[in-house]
Amino acid sequence: MSLASEERKETIMTLLNERGKVIANELSLLFEVSTETIRRDLDELEKENKLKKVYGGAVKFKVEVEPPLLEREAIHVEAKRKIGILAAGLIEDNDVIVVDEGSTALQIIHCLEGKQHLTILTNSVPALMLLIEFQKRGTFNGKLIFIGGEVSAKHLRVSGPIAEKVLEGFYVNKSFVSVDGVSLENGITSYDYEKAVFTRQMIRNSEMAIVVADSSKIDKRTVAKIADLDEIHMIVTDQAPSPKWKAPLQKMAVQWIYPQGEI
Repeated sequence: MSLASEERKETIMTLLNERGKVIANELSLLFEVSTETIRRDLDELEKENKLKKVYGGAVKFKVEVEPPLLEREAIHVEAKRKIGILAAGLIEDNDVIVVDEGSTALQIIHCLEGKQHLTILTNSVPALMLLIEFQKRGTFNGKLIFIGGEVSAKHLRVSGPIAEKVLEGFYVNKSFVSVDGVSLENGITSYDYEKAVFTRQMIRNSEMAIVVADSSKIDKRTVAKIADLDEIHMIVTDQAPSPKWKAPLQKMAVQWIYPQGEI
């Protein structure tokens, strides 16, 4: 059997969906091509997020979904708390900031005591309620602007075209961005396309874009691209970067901030 590359890849996907796994040597015999050709096909399909290469072949691509906010709040709690403290330390009196709805970004709100005359924009329902409570107690004396739009009950956030339109009217000093993946090759990514578009708008409208992400998000790519790494200014996380990150970070002038220091 001899098939053109695209037809061959289509047949590979059919076999993969039927079997759950394909073996490179078996595909080579089936299509009467070299194993190198099959590996190239598998490489291309992996880049298209259609499968995952494993030793000797490939398996079906596992599609991850974003857990609900309440589940996200319960994992990596200590790491997120440390990140919240570090990120809050970057906020100065009189700053205008936007804080998104991520469980890591929410930790920043808990660390704002003593900050004076802030203006905070957010699309997070929990952040909104927390800041209202702080206003009642007298521990937050700034302005609070809730970004309206379509509400997700699962994630307790607002996103979509209405929220993007509201955000277009504001320019901020700093944006604090939660993400689901951070990688050198793919930049910062999200599970959700609408969230990715909204976050992209946050970055465009801020003088300084700050990614807050625990170490489980590093070297990970999810489905919806937010931005390239050179479009952000800082990554605040709970661990030092691996050696492969150091030269690219310097080249892109992106700061990496973690509890023991910064790069």
